[in-house]
Amino acid sequence: MKVIAFNGSAHKEGNTYHALNMVGDKLKQEGIEFEIVHVGNKDIRGCIACNQCIKNQDEKCVLPDTYVNEWIQLMKNADGILLGSPVHYSGLSATMKAFLDRAFYVGGVNGSLYRHKVGASITAVRRSGGLPTFEQLNHYINYSEMIMPTSNYWNVIHGLRPGEVHEDAEGVQIMETLGANMAWIMKLVDNGKDTIKAPEKAKKVYTHFIR
Repeated sequence: MKVIAFNGSAHKEGNTYHALNMVGDKLKQEGIEFEIVHVGNKDIRGCIACNQCIKNQDEKCVLPDTYVNEWIQLMKNADGILLGSPVHYSGLSATMKAFLDRAFYVGGVNGSLYRHKVGASITAVRRSGGLPTFEQLNHYINYSEMIMPTSNYWNVIHGLRPGEVHEDAEGVQIMETLGANMAWIMKLVDNGKDTIKAPEKAKKVYTHFIR
């Protein structure tokens, strides 16, 4: 089994990276492969609402940068997905949001590519804004019918300079607990998929209030 993690920070080895690795170390201890993809330093534009991904049904966004489509396939082929972002004005980083908007829209309209995968979010912050950012990340997971493990508090860790998050003892425990719980749920899903039938995918119902 494998978890693919996405680092939404512009800093390759900043506190978001360190927090993701805390979760990843627990996953690796349980025999789960773990990989971090650096999103935050890439030039990625946002979704333009062209809906060509619905028309084409090729699991691709038509915008020209190559990163997003590569990462969509990484998520499709992974058993678990971990999203991490720093806090920018009490929200997730702009590059991370541009990526997630496109990747999760393509995944949703091309057969629900991430449905029933195990997914979790973490955020690293100096002081405030961790919870709003954590909630924003969770929107993508909840909307995609993914299975979300939890920890023993909100998945937020604190630090300013790179590596300072290791000094947040409670934050470290939160990340480690999340990693342990994520590994456990992934194993439950893997062990049960051949004996317990998954619910059928519902055809999406759309209700428009302006007619």
